[in-house]
Amino acid sequence: MLSVQLGAAVSIGLFDDIGVAGTAWLRLTLSAIVLILLVRPRYWQWSMRQLRAPVLLGVVSAGMTLCFLAAIDRLPLGTVVAIEFLGPLTVAALSSRTRRALAWPALALIGVVLLMEPWQADVDLIGIALAAVAAVGWALYIVITQHVGDRFDGFFGLSVSIPVAALITAVVGVPQAWGNLTLEVLLVGLGAAALLPLIPWSLEFLALRRLTKAAFGTLMALEPAFAAIIGFLVLSQGPQAMDLIGVALVIVAGVAAARTGDRDQQRPDLESPIT
Repeated sequence: MLSVQLGAAVSIGLFDDIGVAGTAWLRLTLSAIVLILLVRPRYWQWSMRQLRAPVLLGVVSAGMTLCFLAAIDRLPLGTVVAIEFLGPLTVAALSSRTRRALAWPALALIGVVLLMEPWQADVDLIGIALAAVAAVGWALYIVITQHVGDRFDGFFGLSVSIPVAALITAVVGVPQAWGNLTLEVLLVGLGAAALLPLIPWSLEFLALRRLTKAAFGTLMALEPAFAAIIGFLVLSQGPQAMDLIGVALVIVAGVAAARTGDRDQQRPDLESPIT
């Protein structure tokens, strides 16, 4: 979680040099190169049917990354992460066996409203919309990552999804970044790529394979708090009293929702290469 928020903060420093889309493309491309070198995937040994889920994960990851970075370019980091957290929180609530779990997304939504302060005149609706789309992306990312992690051993799934995400973001990212890729930008980009997505996505890949939804969801519920802390320490985005109350409501809702759901299904059989 700390790595995710630090990676987001470092990424903001690249926006002026290579743009939002350029930053997304650079991070994903450098992460893809590192993963391919480490995992050495043999793509030709797998059928297109088997690769559909990892490819879909790459598509979702690309959209989520672009929308998240575009949102933090317009809104405080803590606010964006709180809005984005509505996605996985809703997934946790819907997977619960009790109806009362549906109340937790509503509680989190109240917290998000306190963070956004829609009664203010300068509400950035575009930033909110981007964060909301990122929330949908995060929800899909969790569901598909668990599916891919269950069916492919090691980090093969990530070695497919992240290169796919890099190729997709290249369409909008390369035109922004081209001509501005100095050595300094590349080094900062490599650090940002390690912080997000390389380290956290790899750990989440393992976590979703091993932990119950309750344990994973409880950990993810702390994301808004870490985002607010990093926003304050690194980006000088000082939270107001209303912001702290909003973040607290989101965290409480996340922990409560996570405790109502558990993963009771055994891991399915792993996919096997066709050769």
